[in-house]
Amino acid sequence: MQANFMIGLGSKARVPIISFSATSPSLSWLQSQYFIRATLNDSAQVPAIRAIVQAFGWREVVLIYVDNEYGNGVVPSLTSALQEVDTHVTYRSAIHPSATDDQIVKELYKLMTMSTRVFIVHMLTPLGSQLFTKANEAGMMEEGYVWILTDGITDFLSTLDASAIDSMQGVLGVKPHVPRTKKLESFKIRWKKKIQEEYPTNEISELNIFGLWAYDAASALAMAFEKLGAGNFSLQKTNISRDSTGFESIRVSPVGPNILHSLLSTRFRGLSGDFQIFDGQLHSTAFQIVNVIGKGERGVGFWTPKNGIIRRLNFTNTYSTSKDNLGIIVWPGEPTYVPKGWVLPVNEKLKIGVPVNAFSEFVNVTWDPKTNATKVTGYCIDVFDEVMRSLPYAVPYEYIPFGTPDGKSAGSYNDLIYQVFLKNYDAVVGDTTIVANRSKYVDFTLPYTESGVSMIVPIKDNKSKSAWIFLKPLTWDLWVTSACFFVFIGFVIWVLEHRINEDFRGPHSHQAGTIFWFSFTTMMFAQKERIMSNLARFVMIIWFFVVLILTQSYTASLTSMLTVQQLQPTVTDIKELQAKREYVGYQQDSFVLEFLKRMKFDESKLRIYSSPEKLAELFSKGSANGGIAAAFDEIPYMKLFIAQHCSKYTMVQPIYKFDGFGFAFPIGSPLVPDVSRAVLIVTEGNEMVRIEKKWFSEKTSCSDDNGSLLSSNNISLDSFWGLFLIAGVTSSLALIIGIAMFLHKHRVVVMGKDSASTKIKTLMTLFDQKDLSSHTFRIADQPYSGSNEPIAAVGASPSVTNSSPRPSTFSNQTNNDIPLSGEQGTSS
Repeated sequence: MQANFMIGLGSKARVPIISFSATSPSLSWLQSQYFIRATLNDSAQVPAIRAIVQAFGWREVVLIYVDNEYGNGVVPSLTSALQEVDTHVTYRSAIHPSATDDQIVKELYKLMTMSTRVFIVHMLTPLGSQLFTKANEAGMMEEGYVWILTDGITDFLSTLDASAIDSMQGVLGVKPHVPRTKKLESFKIRWKKKIQEEYPTNEISELNIFGLWAYDAASALAMAFEKLGAGNFSLQKTNISRDSTGFESIRVSPVGPNILHSLLSTRFRGLSGDFQIFDGQLHSTAFQIVNVIGKGERGVGFWTPKNGIIRRLNFTNTYSTSKDNLGIIVWPGEPTYVPKGWVLPVNEKLKIGVPVNAFSEFVNVTWDPKTNATKVTGYCIDVFDEVMRSLPYAVPYEYIPFGTPDGKSAGSYNDLIYQVFLKNYDAVVGDTTIVANRSKYVDFTLPYTESGVSMIVPIKDNKSKSAWIFLKPLTWDLWVTSACFFVFIGFVIWVLEHRINEDFRGPHSHQAGTIFWFSFTTMMFAQKERIMSNLARFVMIIWFFVVLILTQSYTASLTSMLTVQQLQPTVTDIKELQAKREYVGYQQDSFVLEFLKRMKFDESKLRIYSSPEKLAELFSKGSANGGIAAAFDEIPYMKLFIAQHCSKYTMVQPIYKFDGFGFAFPIGSPLVPDVSRAVLIVTEGNEMVRIEKKWFSEKTSCSDDNGSLLSSNNISLDSFWGLFLIAGVTSSLALIIGIAMFLHKHRVVVMGKDSASTKIKTLMTLFDQKDLSSHTFRIADQPYSGSNEPIAAVGASPSVTNSSPRPSTFSNQTNNDIPLSGEQGTSS
């Protein structure tokens, strides 16, 4: 209040008002440009306190502050800063400056009933000393408590008596860092000497931070006047009435603006550090973090705006909020661990809501009709119990079924989750899936089961179709492509071999049969026709490789179908269900209903099952008789159901992604991080295997093969198009080369003057004739007659020519100079 009055007075007189003690954030340079704060704003320490809370991961704090302008001024900025690091201020305890011991004790006992154990204290030393003395008497300075002080108390720890220090053991505090310099040490010596000379009975001879700021402020003002030099510093009178008693009677300084400008531009190295005014106030370069130990304080680290939390002021280029950068901290009660910052309310257990679930393997609730007591067991319960045992601290809890007195469910899973939001339960444990819309009301831990929703369908026996199973290994497009290529390859070989190979000659019907026979016998590598042309041999090399790969793949696929995959799902795709308008099942109270609606299933085609037995009954009836053709549920349920009904049902792809089962806690609960870490420990250890074996493996005798996801094993054209491309290009290239060679050999006909039709008939006639110039029709030697004269080849009639023997039937000759000249068999 005094500062506000002085600020208004200086603004009217145009005289700079310098304060070295007004730290309240409510006082601002924006009120008046003539207000100079030669001290730190209380909000300047807020980032340092936030960094400490963030470093230790505390999610809840309580603010304890003096109920006046000094205390209230820092609360808004401190609350906002803590929210930025996801820390919630659960309670604000405002203590009157003149509160009695009884009033303070009453407020402390109220704080003890809360779960939060991190307290941030903002007040001055007289009230602070009183607060900690009573807190120590109330047992609030024991293990598990955390106390953080602002500079209002930390700056004056050296002035407190021994009893107050003893009651503050383990407390953390922040205060502006004052660098040790020779100038400061010299001043302290001169200060002590002067105080002892003038006040020999005064025991307090240390100069606190406000004294240093006062000295620096006076030095800055002196420097500012020295810059201005000599001048008239008197105040000018204003035209005012004699009866005026307000600010109107204040005289105005003609040099006030010059003094202000000179003061704002003054920079020097003072006793408290670098002195420079920014935005009308002093700024600190670092805060020191101290720990109250023994008879005083000990520095454990620093915080700077540039580097965050650091052990020493080395000013690196990285910002850190790691607690590892701090020195060893002694906490209240001297525990060997860092306090977690919260505890359960005294003498209270966590109320854990559990669903009344039809799948008893996951959660099974039984009631005793005589005692009305409940017993909760199941896979989810065992996992949660093991997780809570893995925590480094004990958490008492009890299970409360979410059901009606007659043993039925009291609502859906969404209703159960909402009970946590309404604070009827402290948590929910069971087969609760982590879903986006549920996370609006609760915080989930990490999942402890595999995730996903899948479709389960009955398996049909394919024995009635076993007569045609040999067609199933290849898809229809691969069958057609293969047949076309067999014919094409046979045609190419016939074109290349027809004129030079007797095996590919004869009547037209015989030649057509040879084309198909030769091509398809390559499938078994049983062809008897010899290949004479090099081009045809090259084509066959490639084709043999294609046939080998194709036949081996066909054999492997057929073998697999005959020996392994004898059962097939009745439905393989969601679109098939929707197209046939089949009935689909989903579990009662499950979120899967919303999922099916998003998948555009007709609600009139959806049927509910409340137990595994009911699901099996719906499947046995079938979609046409009041049952279902398929069911959608989460993978853990589906695997359990399949294991209980061997070789009757299977899961079908695809799997729709969800986050699995998780434990639900209130939003912002400090238990969530610790429980999530414990979930990881349990799921990665052997205990999880034991729990799964207890509830699943021991109750089923089926192998995992029946529950595997089925998909098509047919071989498609996509797997072989590369091979067919190579074979097609090679064959086509050989065919083109063969035709080109034939046309080049008979280029006289091609280049002749006959009509096109005549040329084509002539070429077709020539193509149908033997190429006697080929080595396959050439007589290597003549038979020996007993004399030295060679025997000339005898001309043959045309009838003989058409029935000339195969090249292999010619006898060996001794004279190579008598070749056959042509088709007519005349002697050369």
